[in-house]
Amino acid sequence: MARAYSDLRRRVVDAAMGGLSARQAAERFDVGTATAIVWVRRFREDGELVARRQGKPRGLRLDPHADYLLGLLEQTPDLTLAELAATLERERGIRVSLATVWTFLDRHGMTFKKRPRMRPSSSGRTSRQPDRSGSRNNPVSTGAS
Repeated sequence: MARAYSDLRRRVVDAAMGGLSARQAAERFDVGTATAIVWVRRFREDGELVARRQGKPRGLRLDPHADYLLGLLEQTPDLTLAELAATLERERGIRVSLATVWTFLDRHGMTFKKRPRMRPSSSGRTSRQPDRSGSRNNPVSTGAS
């Protein structure tokens, strides 16, 4: 889709280089003001007239270290995101955010649940019942004597 606007981009930039402001060129060619300003700025700074790559980034900074990270988690499965990030910085010299570590693990189908979810017990209560002091059956709460 980058090619569809190449002629329009060229005309907007040519108009701006020919004496119009980027805003005036945007109005003349019926494109967004911010879009025209960006196109003209990119052309003035480095002669760029082609569309930039769009879409999802190809990979993460941690992809080259996948074997190391997955091996680390295989040895110690209950490491936290913060511990993984600290280990990466200490042993590999890579400083990453917790979100980057989480995204890496999510893409590899890993979760950080500490233990599996338990089914409710059929023979007994698994949690305390809520306090029912406001119940209608409680004579103290209704003012009955």
